[in-house]
This record gives sequence, structure tokens and C-alpha cells, in this order.
Amino acid sequence: MIIILKNGTPKPRVEDICALLEKKYGVNTHPIFGSESTIIGLVGDTSLIPVAEVEMIEEAERVLKVQEPYKRANRKFHPDNTTVEVGANRIGDKRVVVCAGPCAVESEDQILVIADAVKRIGATMLRGGAFKPRTSPYAFQGLKAEGLLYLKKVRQTTGLPVVSEITNPAQVDMFMDFVDVIQVGARNMQNFELLKELGQIRKPILLKRGFSNSIRELLMSAEYIMSGGNTEVILCERGIRTFETSTRNTLDISAIPVLKSLTHLPVFVDPSHAAGHAALVEPLAMAAVAAGADGLEIEVHHDPLRALSDGPQALTPPIFEALMKKLAAVAQAVGREL
Repeated sequence: MIIILKNGTPKPRVEDICALLEKKYGVNTHPIFGSESTIIGLVGDTSLIPVAEVEMIEEAERVLKVQEPYKRANRKFHPDNTTVEVGANRIGDKRVVVCAGPCAVESEDQILVIADAVKRIGATMLRGGAFKPRTSPYAFQGLKAEGLLYLKKVRQTTGLPVVSEITNPAQVDMFMDFVDVIQVGARNMQNFELLKELGQIRKPILLKRGFSNSIRELLMSAEYIMSGGNTEVILCERGIRTFETSTRNTLDISAIPVLKSLTHLPVFVDPSHAAGHAALVEPLAMAAVAAGADGLEIEVHHDPLRALSDGPQALTPPIFEALMKKLAAVAQAVGREL
């Protein structure tokens, strides 16, 4: 349930109304002070709350029942777009943020070389996996804590905020110190115990859509994090599993405008994991920006042939530089900046 208050309702009165609702109905309230209106969201069992009774509140302009099971992530609860600040980046604002780097951190020299290159070219965030969940138990699993240490050193050297994937709730404390954005990979999108832990911290979370998960399920996973109090969630479309085998996954471009209509959270796209082939990353990245993505996560490696993880989909720095120029033109055409 949401209550849209009359324009000009003072904040102290909003707080009084929230206290009244919580005491009377045993629900949690979340006031949202928007640019055009103030909304109070009621979270909990609202099925027995009579709408007519709530409408008796003098400041209430409209009272609406929210049918969707996700509440805090719902645009009805929060009409204005949420922006997530990571360093100098305001994700969800006019500027399209590009996060680039290798699939996996392989050595201190490797991540530093790539970080210097992507920063020079224009990326404003660095991606790099230290813990790598792989389909095969024999594939490179990442450098783990050592990889996080290298990422932290590179962050200090380059100033680039770091994004890296978490795989286990036990890693939360380590990630709090070493990275700026904690990524939840596709395989862990419905690892609810991990999501609950991430809801208790105050650090941005990049939540990737699972291989075979619906948009609604993605939003419910975001709700798990937000219900714990962490509202800094960035959604990421990274391709879903379909019958098609020409690409590694099928990039669901339509998910971008659909998510934008359903939620206030910013939306990233990972064209690298969707494509599986470096040659396909460019058109998918440009399509994502044209469709309204707030950011891109792109794999870049200075020597893809020798990469320990996902080399075929990684761009070399020169190819990444050419792509960035094209992305800037696409962003400008749709009223955004790169």
C-alpha cells in the first residue's frame, strides 16, 4: 500500500503519520520525499488495512494498493530514479557509466596494466574477479583474497572504484574493505542467505540477472537486499539462457525499458557475458545504451589469448577505445553522456 500525500505536507507531519500507521497497523513505513510529491510506503501485511480508513488522514491525497510482491524496489513506492554514488560516478543519472576490466585478476602486473589502459580510454570503474565461480571445477577459480589485495592496490594507484564478485556470505567483511561495489553474479542471484547478508551492509550491490530468471524474480532478489536496509542496488542484465546457441547467452535488450518502467533502480548491461564473442560486444553495447542502460560492464584484457578466464569475449584496449568513441555518439543521440 502507498499513500500519496498532498503537496506541501511538512516533514514533521509526515513523520507523525508514519508513527501512527506503524502503531495502529503493525507495518513498516518508508517515506519518500520526491521532487513532486511525498509518498509513504507501507511494507508488511497490508491485506487487512481498510483503504477507506487510511483515506481519512487529512493529508492523504490518494491511497493505492500495490499488487506486486516487490515493494521497496517498486517505482510506485519511489517514482524518482535512484542514483547510486560510487566515487565520482552517479549511477542512474544522465551520464552512462562504463566499468571495464578483465574477467579475472591474474596477477598484480596484469590488473595494473589493464586498469591504466581502461582509465586512459575513459572507463570510470574497474571490474575484476578475485573469486570466480566456474562451471568446471578444473577451471581457474581466481586468486581469491590475493586478487582482492591487488584490486585494492590498483584502486589506490589509479583512483578507479573497484567492482568484484562475491560468492559466499563469509566473504562480506573482506569485501567491505577491498572493493567499492559488490557484485552478485548470475549463479548467486537467488542465494537468499547471501542477499540477506548484503542487505545488512551499506555498500552498493551490482545484482546480475540469473541465466533463467524472470524480471520479476530479479526484482524480488533486489527486494531481499533492500528489505534489510541497503537501498544501493544496481540491476544488471547479462543475457539469459534460450534455445539459441550462436551466442553464449541471449541479451534481453527489452529488459532495460521494462525494468525502467517497474523500478527506480539503475540498470547496467554486461554485453560481454551475453555475447561470448568479442566481435559481438560492440553492437550489443551500443544497443544497450540506445535502450536506456545507465551503465555497461565490459571485459577488457591486454592479451586475451593468454587470459585465464573468458578470453574469447574480452576486448583489447585498442578495440575498447574504438568502442568508447562509438558509445559516446550513441549516448549523445539519446540525450545522455558517456
